[in-house]
Parts: sequence; structure tokens; C-alpha cells
Amino acid sequence: MKLLYGTTNQAKRNSMQRRIPDLGIELQSLAEIEGEIPEVEENGKTPLDNARLKAEAYYKAFQVPVFSCDSGLYFDDVPDEVQPGVHVRTVNEKSLIDEEMLEHYSQLARKYGPLKARYKNAICLIFDENERYESMDESLWGSYFQIVDTPHPRQHQPGFPLDRLSVHIGTGKYYYDLEGREVDSSAVDIGYYEFFKKVLEARRE
Repeated sequence: MKLLYGTTNQAKRNSMQRRIPDLGIELQSLAEIEGEIPEVEENGKTPLDNARLKAEAYYKAFQVPVFSCDSGLYFDDVPDEVQPGVHVRTVNEKSLIDEEMLEHYSQLARKYGPLKARYKNAICLIFDENERYESMDESLWGSYFQIVDTPHPRQHQPGFPLDRLSVHIGTGKYYYDLEGREVDSSAVDIGYYEFFKKVLEARRE
């Protein structure tokens, strides 16, 4: 089975392909397909809303089985008005540059204490007008980590300023200081694997 993954990022495509090694699914990214890629306004309220918007737009444009993913950042025990959700880089309708993001989330951590954070992921898969599968199940979510108020002295890669504020809960160390610096992802990997496995089983019934 060949599926179009609604991303132009080959690293994301390769990462997802590694998660489903024995299911007989071949993934193709938007970068590998002919035709104009539609611009999608990701104005949904949840990651699943945005995953749907993208999958529907790409299915309409290319008429092939396609899936899209999206994620949002969520904190425990903070007021709703400061919850980033799908708007990680947007505050008060302003799109923040890296330095502004670093300052904004540092201030939140100073105000509320270390923020217990988690990325919630969602997926929407469309085969045709009448057949789709989607999930924002907890099995797709990342592990908890902390956002702290003091940035790590190491400079971040452009586009990833929150790496400097991210601390591993189990060790209390910045992820930058962990040996191997590998974020726990096995649970998420299994979650995506199980999603596609269940889709294949449902289609065989």
C-alpha cells in the first residue's frame, strides 16, 4: 500500500516510515509528488482539527490516499488563556520569533513555576470521500517534560528555541545535557504503529 504523507519534510517522512517497518506501507512525501501543493490555513482549535484540514486539502488536490499529522503543546495546571495548544508560536495574534518565544515561555515558567508540558499529537488518514480514519488518542502523545525559566547556555537550532528550556523530568537535567540526548519516543512510535495496524485490520474485515 502506498500512502501520501502530508509533509514536505523528508526527515518526518523517513521517521514515520521507520515506525511502521513491517506493515507493507510505503510512504511518499509531498516533496516527491507532482503538482502544486495547496497552502493550508491551520486555523483549527485542536491538533486533530489541523490534521483534518491538511489531509482534506491534500486529498482534494491529489486524489490519492493521504494522511496528515499535527501537534500542540499543553501544560498542566495553567489557566486556559495561556495554554499554547496548537498556537505554540502565536501569542495575542502575534507570530513570535525565536528570541520572543524564549522570553515568553521563560516568563510563564517564572510566573507558574516549572511547567509540566506535553505534546499532544493527532493524525487523519483519508482513502476516499467515504473512508477515513483519525485519532488523537493518548497513545500518540509525547512524554511529559518540563519547561523552566532559565535557558540552557547552548544556542538552539533556528526554529527550536524551546529546546533550551526543556528539562527531562526523570533526571532533572536539560535535554541538552543528557547522554545521547534522545527524547523518549518509544511510546509514540508504538502509538502510530498501532494506528496503522488497526486501519489495515479494519480494511480487511
